[in-house]
Amino acid sequence: MASKNAHKLHEIKLIIPDFVELLSIDTEMDVVEDGETFLENSVIKAIEYGKHIDQPVIADDSGLSIDSLDGFPGVMSARYMENASYVEKMESILQLMKNFRTPEERKARFVCSATYFNPLNKFLISVEGFVEGTIATEIRGSHGFGYDPIFIPAGYDKTFGELGEEVKKKISHRSVAFKKLFDMLIKIGELRQI
Repeated sequence: MASKNAHKLHEIKLIIPDFVELLSIDTEMDVVEDGETFLENSVIKAIEYGKHIDQPVIADDSGLSIDSLDGFPGVMSARYMENASYVEKMESILQLMKNFRTPEERKARFVCSATYFNPLNKFLISVEGFVEGTIATEIRGSHGFGYDPIFIPAGYDKTFGELGEEVKKKISHRSVAFKKLFDMLIKIGELRQI
């Protein structure tokens, strides 16, 4: 897995099939994520890390997209206010959203693009997962990570920060994307149970 984010790795391990052992790539290599979309960034990371370690790699790029802010923070979700804590980032976003009061004006989605690349046979496949929702008016909850405490998934009245792991692993953008990716890898024979 091309990620150094321990929270993300933990979340993905809850989603993937039991027979898969997912390891973080142990390298100091940094890939420049200069794509304009989540999909482009996940492909860039998968190919670069795959070539570097000469083994199959999974990479993802994900983030929060808020309609009233023209998709912001989007692909910049992790890099927005780069040295700030997520509490500071969420407070900043809530400040930007202060004049948007209706649920329609607060519509948002989490997006995850997941890519598998096998440099040995040059096989590449990408999928996307989404979860629709709204932005809360305050930070609520301490579960999850990133922007979870301000995102209320559709059909719920609590944030991902309040709902916790069990709900998130069923409906999150990452859950949708990685279930789709592993189902496809198994169907096409790129991934087999031993």
